[in-house]
Amino acid sequence: MPELPEVEIIKQNLSKKIKYKKIQEVIITNRNLRFKIPPKFDLLLKNKVIGKVTRFSKYLILNFSDKSFCLIHLGMSGTIHLIKKNNLNQFTNTSFYNSPILPIKHNHVEIKFKDLKIIYNDPRRFGFFKYIKNEKELLSKFSHLGPEPLSKKFNLKYLLKYFLSKKKNIKSFLIDQKFVSGIGNIYANEILFLSKINPNKYAMKLSKKDCRRIIFFSKVVLLNAIKKGGSSIRDFKSISGKRGSYQKEFNVYLRQDLNCIKKKCPGIIKKIFISNRSTFFCNVCQK
Repeated sequence: MPELPEVEIIKQNLSKKIKYKKIQEVIITNRNLRFKIPPKFDLLLKNKVIGKVTRFSKYLILNFSDKSFCLIHLGMSGTIHLIKKNNLNQFTNTSFYNSPILPIKHNHVEIKFKDLKIIYNDPRRFGFFKYIKNEKELLSKFSHLGPEPLSKKFNLKYLLKYFLSKKKNIKSFLIDQKFVSGIGNIYANEILFLSKINPNKYAMKLSKKDCRRIIFFSKVVLLNAIKKGGSSIRDFKSISGKRGSYQKEFNVYLRQDLNCIKKKCPGIIKKIFISNRSTFFCNVCQK
């Protein structure tokens, strides 16, 4: 599943390509995504002009000039593909697959502009599209989610209050979107390693120093991942066709049984499962 950095990369690239463009046609070949696409969805989007493309957490948001929105979530395997007009080969640059050729059977939504089109491809169909009438409805959609880790709301006061008397491990909190929006499994592992915190440590036992580290390294890790183009797991690429390179900087993720990268640390990277997710940590320097 794309996490915050990967969705941010897609947002940035989409914005360069479709900003101020008018939607000419929407073709839906499979409405059965996580939430069924309603019958008139194509008509609601037709002739809309893209004012800008934004993001909240792992959600892409098409902001239309009439103040309405289209919310897009990629789910587990959803990908966005930009195809230029008259490109008969249907080559794509953001494929979930090893092949660069877009597998047509999993194309579910096409949004056509004058000179290009967006194709939404999703083998598992856990993603979704939703038309949002106004900003109030959009904010309501996100009301159950926690603040983004890059926002000022993700601060020491918030963490200390949220963690009070919580007998739940910190790793589970970091991937809980009700606590903080956008951090997924990959980056939660990296944040805890840099923070020197064991993923099984109860949130209620975290010190102020621990919480400050989590806040600081959440921003460091995510901003660095965005700068590096995200992590190219399962052949993730940006709209521009570039592979992310942050996976080359993983300290613990996918490094099971390897030595800790920290100098003079005799630790070994261990793998366990927390909340049914693979969790990697150093058995010495993460306390």
